[in-house]
Amino acid sequence: MLRIGFALLMLIAATGLASAHPHVFVDAKEEIVFDEQGRMTAIRHIWQFDEAFTAFAIQGLDANGDGKLSDEELQPLAKVNVDSLKDYNYFTLLKVNGKHVPVKFPSEYWLDFHDGRLTLFYTLPLKTPTAPGLTTTLEVFDPEYFVAFNFVKDHTIHLAGAPANCQATYRPPHELDDATMAQLAAIPMDQRDLPPELADAASSLASLITVKCS
Repeated sequence: MLRIGFALLMLIAATGLASAHPHVFVDAKEEIVFDEQGRMTAIRHIWQFDEAFTAFAIQGLDANGDGKLSDEELQPLAKVNVDSLKDYNYFTLLKVNGKHVPVKFPSEYWLDFHDGRLTLFYTLPLKTPTAPGLTTTLEVFDPEYFVAFNFVKDHTIHLAGAPANCQATYRPPHELDDATMAQLAAIPMDQRDLPPELADAASSLASLITVKCS
């Protein structure tokens, strides 16, 4: 159950607001960073959490009581986020020619609070700079559908410093039928693993970003 902070999700569960899958909703933007040799070196995530999760996550963080959340007050929560995500490979799967490209612990991370929502910014360096292959894909999703990702329209993916011949395309996740969604919604929060038949269905919820360099 360790997702975006075990203690925070327990707090949400206690309220009854998170009684079914998914429990957390994220509006996401992605960026792949390239070096001067045209190799991919990092993945930058920008994830904005839903208002319900945000409301409980920020409880007690305003240590000085000034009604604002400073960078210093948000930094411990940012660390909880990235530490928790490490156990789940940051919900990030980069493949080149079908082979998984491993990443390292975030080189930078911080949280921003604006208009009632938290946004997590963090950068995942690749363990080894890697050139795009014939097939290069980036998937961002939770295979257990504990966290639901929605991508911001027209701002899904940016290739930072990429060669001019590189382009990225986005394929949204498949839609599930009402019966399957109802089965997912009936799974309680304290059940982390999905039944096999639902795990297969949830795997189709991955958003797929494809990078091609001619």
